[in-house]
Amino acid sequence: MPRQVTSVFKRFGNAIREFTIAQRTVAIIGVAVLVLGIAALSMWVTKPAFTPLFSGLSGEDANSIVEQLRADGVEYQLANGGATILVPEANVYDERIKAASAGLPTSSTGGYSLLDTMGVTSSEFQQSVTYKRALEGELAKTIGALDGVQIASVRLAIPEDSVFVSEKNDPTASVFVETENGVSLSNDQVQAIVHLTSASIDGMAAADVAVVDSTGAVLSAVGIGATGGAEQQASDYESRVGNAVQAMLDKVVGAGNATVVVAADMSYESAERVEESFTAPIETPALNESVDTETYTGTGGNAAGVLGAEAAVAADGASDGTFASESTTRNNAVNKVTESRIIPAGAITRQTVSVAVDADAAANLNVADITSLVTSAAGIDAIRGDAVTVEVMAFDTAGATAAAAALQAAADAAAAERFADILRVSVITAGIVITLVVSLILYARRSRRQSRESVEIGDLTQVQDALGEVPTPLSVTASRATLFLDQGNDTPTKILPTVAFVPSDTDLRRAEIDALAQSDPRGTAEFLRGLMDDRQPA
Repeated sequence: MPRQVTSVFKRFGNAIREFTIAQRTVAIIGVAVLVLGIAALSMWVTKPAFTPLFSGLSGEDANSIVEQLRADGVEYQLANGGATILVPEANVYDERIKAASAGLPTSSTGGYSLLDTMGVTSSEFQQSVTYKRALEGELAKTIGALDGVQIASVRLAIPEDSVFVSEKNDPTASVFVETENGVSLSNDQVQAIVHLTSASIDGMAAADVAVVDSTGAVLSAVGIGATGGAEQQASDYESRVGNAVQAMLDKVVGAGNATVVVAADMSYESAERVEESFTAPIETPALNESVDTETYTGTGGNAAGVLGAEAAVAADGASDGTFASESTTRNNAVNKVTESRIIPAGAITRQTVSVAVDADAAANLNVADITSLVTSAAGIDAIRGDAVTVEVMAFDTAGATAAAAALQAAADAAAAERFADILRVSVITAGIVITLVVSLILYARRSRRQSRESVEIGDLTQVQDALGEVPTPLSVTASRATLFLDQGNDTPTKILPTVAFVPSDTDLRRAEIDALAQSDPRGTAEFLRGLMDDRQPA
């Protein structure tokens, strides 16, 4: 190993050895947290990403596919109540090929594959029904691919061809969709389902498709469209107009100083109207004109003859006069316009807008101006019978004040609860930290006491002679000690014998090291570090 690397490791080891017990404990905890974080991150990174293998499976097919995955040793997960099987992304295509080779899944919605099994001896009725089932299956597969749709089913009502063209009915369709948990189809998705279904069938209009979800809610009704019934349309219209007028009034009189209510009456009937109008051309000629003209000239007579186209011919061939007849018929063309309209349900028949303005906010406002603004913003049609009412009155602010106080109280309670939670966590954390610090301090003191050895210093004169001018941490005041014990007035004083102490070489070295450490701690540490490095094996 290079010398530089060895030196780095040596300095690192020396730095670790200089740590206190508290620093070592914190370092160990940090290393443990780092190791656990690395382990969790590696497990999350190495975890395979699961993707759907099959969805919308029946119980039998799901069981067969799970048995196949177990035999292959492939990890899997079940979702949507077992109808969807998830496998690692790397195994999706292999398992799909194996399932297809085994004829799985067996249950299918059909589609155009039904036409592959139809023989040449099938009757016309069988062919018609099979073709309709194929269309239903393909539409169900396509609708089921939309986001949020779990299961889709399509039923088509296609009338049979008839020689009576005037009695032919339009085809209709009904679509049943089951969405995923917590998912609701938007209006755009319902429109997509309606137009996808109607465009796939010849002669089917978008208004002839009904869409129903698993909760029984009608998302699109036949003859109405995907916006719901007339009641839903009225509610949406009232909400849209009311929000527009309210937003305008909030900017004029201030937020909370005006309230708007919109009531709309809509027609629940749908109809088809055919209208023909005729207009006369210039000079207004008659539509049909017939003119007959007859002219007769001659002397007449009693001779009988044969009446011809041009004259009366006598029986003997003599001509006594002439007769002329002329007939003229004129058919004059007129301008004709034929208009056919389909009137859906939901047409607005009448609407009313009621506005109440706070008297304090409307002190400097003109009610006529507010009425004009509301009329224009709501699209009021006077011919249709619409009406706008604007009234200035004093608002009752007690409820608003109570609501504001309740909201403030709820906010204060939530803030107090959050502060209590923070305080509780802080106290617990502080208790844990204090306990840990006290434990470490007690442990450190106990370790120091156990590692500390008692050193007895004898006569001060002998120690000073051995150490020279180095001061000693311990001082002895005399070479001999006398202890007087006073046990009362009648008890004589007892004199203890003198104890002489002669320090050894080890005691003197310890005293030198102790004195040097007190006078120059840094130099002593460097000296000891050098001794330890010299004693390490090469």
